[in-house]
Amino acid sequence: MQQTNRLTPFFENINFERDDNTMVINFGPQHPSAHGQLRLILELDGELVTRAVPDIGYLHRGVEKMAENMIYNEFLPTTDRMDYIAATSNNYAFALAVEKLLDLDVPRRAKVIRMILLELNRIISHLFWLATHALDVGAMTVMFFTFREREYAMDLIEEYCGARLTHSAVRIGGVPLDIPDGWLEKVLKYIRKLPNDIKDYEALLDENRIWKMRLEKVGVIPTEMAKSWGVSGVALRASGVNWDLRKEQPYELYDEIDFTVPVSDIGDSYARYKLYMEEMRQSIRIIEQVVPMYAKTDSALMAHAPQYISAPKEQIMTQNYSLMQHFVLVTQGMRPPVGEVYVATESPKGELAFYINSQGEPYPYRLKARAPSFWHTGILQDLLPGCYLADVVTIIGSLNIVFGEVDR
Repeated sequence: MQQTNRLTPFFENINFERDDNTMVINFGPQHPSAHGQLRLILELDGELVTRAVPDIGYLHRGVEKMAENMIYNEFLPTTDRMDYIAATSNNYAFALAVEKLLDLDVPRRAKVIRMILLELNRIISHLFWLATHALDVGAMTVMFFTFREREYAMDLIEEYCGARLTHSAVRIGGVPLDIPDGWLEKVLKYIRKLPNDIKDYEALLDENRIWKMRLEKVGVIPTEMAKSWGVSGVALRASGVNWDLRKEQPYELYDEIDFTVPVSDIGDSYARYKLYMEEMRQSIRIIEQVVPMYAKTDSALMAHAPQYISAPKEQIMTQNYSLMQHFVLVTQGMRPPVGEVYVATESPKGELAFYINSQGEPYPYRLKARAPSFWHTGILQDLLPGCYLADVVTIIGSLNIVFGEVDR
């Protein structure tokens, strides 16, 4: 039997012709700097990358197809497993899409709690990115500092919802829990300390000559390339495009908050690093403004829509109709109206969106996630040629890719 090489279809698709002066290597899928199950087929001329072909699918679990076989509430914890570094942003993006489909009005207190969780989640994600990126490039000390601050933020998330990594802290229609006593004071204490910690990271890295040599003028994404590949988030803003969905298409209470969207026109890995640092400061600024709003809200945590959302626990325990309705919603699921929605949010990694097509059944007829890491992986085939092999590690790290949301 003739054996086939798994490389063959990839090389044939891109007219891969090489001479004796080039070498083809596999970068990943087990390489620690691949940040997950990424396999890059690289053609090298010495140490210079002449071609790159991303090969994905090693973590594929059929998440979108699973959604089409689950009732809406049942699928929400599965979104945790997409970008598992920023679980709440995934929970929220899906919940917001369903809320738009149902035309639900979420209580203001739930919006306040969601925004605090989302920005804490953004800080957690950015700290994790800096830790792993610095470690890839060779700056080990930064990893210990950033992981320490990340643990404190995860303690806050755990105190709210009981989980540290996969939170499921958001529900369709609001949030499941009110804030524990003293929790807001702990949040404020944390974010008031964090700016000094960010200064420590910058003191270690900003003028570090090895860090700058590894990042400056490396992985430059021109504006047109960023737009043509659907790049979003920090990677897009570092290429000179001022686009943040929290500003351009505000959701929750972001239109009531004063914050700045950091932008750079340099487009290299160092510019992306600087924007991540500034974004953490802006998240701190947002939380400082949102926390005082909590005391000015009423006590409602979930939208009032009996045909879609279960009644509060007190009513379920005391009213027969609420109990029966809760039983139906849990066992059979809600039945949204026929229609379709596409709702985009600004996750820590870029534009995270969900498309849902409803045919009036308890299950989505079609669900599609638009995850930023998928497009940031695709751009590698245009971005890596012309770079050196050592720069591949830097570029992958600076794009902040997670493969839970690439392989869906």
